Amino acid sequence: MQRSVKHLVLLSMFMSISLVIFILEAQIIIPIPIPGIKLGLANIVTLFVLQKYSIKDAFVVLIMRILLGSLFTGTLVSCIYSFSGGILCLLGMAFLSRILNGKYLWFTSVCGAILHNIGQIIAAMTVMQTVQVIWYMPFLLLSGCVTGLLTGFAAMFVLNRWNKR
Repeated sequence: MQRSVKHLVLLSMFMSISLVIFILEAQIIIPIPIPGIKLGLANIVTLFVLQKYSIKDAFVVLIMRILLGSLFTGTLVSCIYSFSGGILCLLGMAFLSRILNGKYLWFTSVCGAILHNIGQIIAAMTVMQTVQVIWYMPFLLLSGCVTGLLTGFAAMFVLNRWNKR
């Protein structure tokens, strides 16, 4: 019983940290005039939970962050894009993490960012009922590689610090 309460409190803490990062990031204006480009800093927490706990725990943190983040930032419409990208990203990162035994987190993060962008484009094509949004793909993939790399290195740093405590 004690362990499950501690686990629930830790997951709640990670979800809260992720949510705060998501809300703060929503306030950052990206100087690139392409819709959908974000830094993805909240994914640091998702990656951390995926590495330290389980895909189930990371899924809960991700879903709660997307729901509450969309509610708090007033962007409920973007929920569709966040869900499709986030779930595809998480599944890909979990798969790679298992294959790579938790090593090369930067690579796992880059692939996750790419999958997130692919999920967003698929959702956009479905919602808008057009394939024309596919033209965003090269820009989203490039930005996803850069931000995924930064996010992956940040998650590696956090994990190293956590393990040293």
